[in-house]
Amino acid sequence: MKILYAEDEKQLSVAVTEILKMEGFSVTPVYDGGQALEALKNDYFDAVVLDIMMPVTDGIEVLRQMRAGGNHAPVLMLTAKAALDDRVTGLSEGADDYLAKPFAMKELVARLNSLIRRGSDYRHSVLRHANIELRSDTCQLSSDKGSLRLNNTEAELLTFFIRNSGTAFTANRINELVWNGKESPEKAELYIFYLKNKLRQIHSEVNFLIDDNTYTLGE
Repeated sequence: MKILYAEDEKQLSVAVTEILKMEGFSVTPVYDGGQALEALKNDYFDAVVLDIMMPVTDGIEVLRQMRAGGNHAPVLMLTAKAALDDRVTGLSEGADDYLAKPFAMKELVARLNSLIRRGSDYRHSVLRHANIELRSDTCQLSSDKGSLRLNNTEAELLTFFIRNSGTAFTANRINELVWNGKESPEKAELYIFYLKNKLRQIHSEVNFLIDDNTYTLGE
């Protein structure tokens, strides 16, 4: 599994790279956003780790250019512990997950494995429900009135709800069934919020219904 790791703190980069290699990853470390963009042009990666605060080009701009260029590799953003705005911006630009610094290596490894698994699990299907269509190879969500691209985590969550349309789930249950209990209930709530807005943008005939702390994809 090939990882692009973009981090400008070189001592941290060296340490993390060595541990990831011990875990079986093939790692390409780069130290600024310009190097990250160059590596992305020249090679394929199963997942990308982007520190937001990098010289030359920051992580958000690298992400924007990736997605604009059609690169759908899963992206994990590294953010400052209290930088909520950075997380929101990253997710809205197409990031798949975020991890606050400082982080535990076990958590980084677990999140990378999860992102790569999701990308392979949902790569070859087209789901249709009411007037929407979700293509898992590109994460393109469309209706007869518009289209947009989801990030991989949003596509995974919407796939789950389309396959279980009309069934109500708590955030805890979503975490158990979609992410094997490895995430927080707050993550499900955040991504459903984003999906609600995106379904509204394409004038979907269905959207999420929220009632008594449960979530349902319904009319």
